[in-house]
Amino acid sequence: MTEWLLDRTFRSASGEVRWTSLGERDGAGGGAAPVVLLHGTPFSSFVWRGVARALAAGRQVYVWDMPGYGASEMRDGQDVSLAAQAAVFTELLAHWGLTGPDRRPAVVAHDFGGCVALRAHLLHGARYERLALVDPVALAPWGSPTYRLLGAHAEVFGQLPRELHRALVREYVSSASRPGLRPDVLERLVEPWCTDRGQSAFYRQIAQNDQRFTDEVAGRYGEIAVPTLVCWGTADTWIPVARGQELAARVPGARLRLIEGAGHLVQEDAPGELAVALREFLG
Repeated sequence: MTEWLLDRTFRSASGEVRWTSLGERDGAGGGAAPVVLLHGTPFSSFVWRGVARALAAGRQVYVWDMPGYGASEMRDGQDVSLAAQAAVFTELLAHWGLTGPDRRPAVVAHDFGGCVALRAHLLHGARYERLALVDPVALAPWGSPTYRLLGAHAEVFGQLPRELHRALVREYVSSASRPGLRPDVLERLVEPWCTDRGQSAFYRQIAQNDQRFTDEVAGRYGEIAVPTLVCWGTADTWIPVARGQELAARVPGARLRLIEGAGHLVQEDAPGELAVALREFLG
């Protein structure tokens, strides 16, 4: 289950994006909407591997690492802000041919991928068949005191000795899971941040992720007219479950699905339950 290869490349305005697709174009039932999965920070599409494989049994599933994350390009001076990621996502949908009336995708987005999906929809006109938001970054306030500290001093933390940096990233990523991550999974999530480019990229993406990117769209959630599901781990210590309840109340007709005992990384803590919830929602 730790094997995960993004074998295709797209050149975006923010750098090279690695992506792949699973399943068949028209799905087992014929005409099932394709699904696009968006990861959050400081993760990659790897966290979606189990859910992606489950969903691909009946439809085509697209996964990608955002610029500055995972297997995608990391470089100095790179724009990896939430605004830039939403623009890249809009580019990718066109590249995949998922912009026509007969090929609108279902979008499933986690953490700050939620903000990316919401900005693409509300600001860039990306059209979805339906939308599932899993513990998303969507409502202020967000960002823990530690997160803000790292972002405010990105250049300083970028110069930490390699082993101190690795320890910091390990603790940070570990805190996203309630029961704890398997050692091999934890290492897979930490490793991209522990190269020469990865260390500076880790703090760069935090420094660029400002709350204003959600503030710009939060007042427009009432405009969302596609079927929407909000999933939330009840043991999420990164973003409290009350945010999920508030978000579901703001989106007309949205359903709220609480996943008991799961932390922020619901995909790792309760992949089976999340996959079932998504399959029921996607139809």
